[in-house]
Amino acid sequence: MKAIRVAQPGGPDVLQYVDIDRPQPAGSEVRVKIAACGVNYIDIYHRTALYPLPLPFTPGLEAAGVVDAIGPDVTMFKVGNRVAYSSQIGAYADYALVPQEKLITVPAGIDLTSAAAVMLQGMTAHYLLTSTYPLQAGQTALIHAAAGGVGLLLVQLAGQIGATVIGTVSTAEKADLARRAGADHVILYTQTDFTTETKRLTGGRGVDVVYDGVGQTTFEGSLNSLRPRGYMVLFGQAGGPVPPFDLGELNRKGSLFITRPSLFHHISTREEFEWRAGDLFKWLGDGKLNIRVDCVLPLSEARQAHIKLAGRQTAGKLLLRP
Repeated sequence: MKAIRVAQPGGPDVLQYVDIDRPQPAGSEVRVKIAACGVNYIDIYHRTALYPLPLPFTPGLEAAGVVDAIGPDVTMFKVGNRVAYSSQIGAYADYALVPQEKLITVPAGIDLTSAAAVMLQGMTAHYLLTSTYPLQAGQTALIHAAAGGVGLLLVQLAGQIGATVIGTVSTAEKADLARRAGADHVILYTQTDFTTETKRLTGGRGVDVVYDGVGQTTFEGSLNSLRPRGYMVLFGQAGGPVPPFDLGELNRKGSLFITRPSLFHHISTREEFEWRAGDLFKWLGDGKLNIRVDCVLPLSEARQAHIKLAGRQTAGKLLLRP
């Protein structure tokens, strides 16, 4: 079978499209024939060893497909079931082995491409809004990269909650996407200082919460956009890791809160996993959530996918198809 392998950390060129043996499931493992797999910033962190993994490895943490074979201890799935998963390394391949407890059944009516596109970023948006900072109607949220994969989902869900949404984007085209997703205000940070504009839009008060997946390049401005006792949610570092920070600044800027959450800690139980994935599939089925797939590339073009994602050349979800 074909797979993408990383033998050493580095740039996109270390993503090698190679032939490897098809894995055989053991115990409670399920072999999934991949229909589509998601490309996420964490894949870049793995590739560059910002988040190191044992070498060599196959990247990719989310996919959807069809059960192809099962281990002798599998009780939850059968061959032919349509399934999706997140947080299991090895998705950039024709086939992947996944523990049965990390799989979820894809309901009828949800295509596998949409299922692959919603798992990691969708559950991220879900935990950010329901668990990390449970956003309420009438509150105001600043969402960075509002036309990105997570951003577009956050904008939609925050608007449905009844919150006022301020989004930041880099281009006029992305601004239009964010508005169509439901953003009340959109700031082109390439033309306007987002902190100044956020304070103007909130009458000088600041926002209740910032959902920031960018990191280094937005961190200081995000803190300065908060109201006193506001909440900074730093859930990614697409713009680089945040340097060491004096916690005393949180006091000086208004007794602020800050957290650095991870999806892995929010789907660590089967109950949470089923809750978050189940909500997403229901919203998709009911038409309450729109998944924008920006681009689907062949698995062999994984290098180009990483270049596009790192270069912020996408608006929505980027997928690979074996």
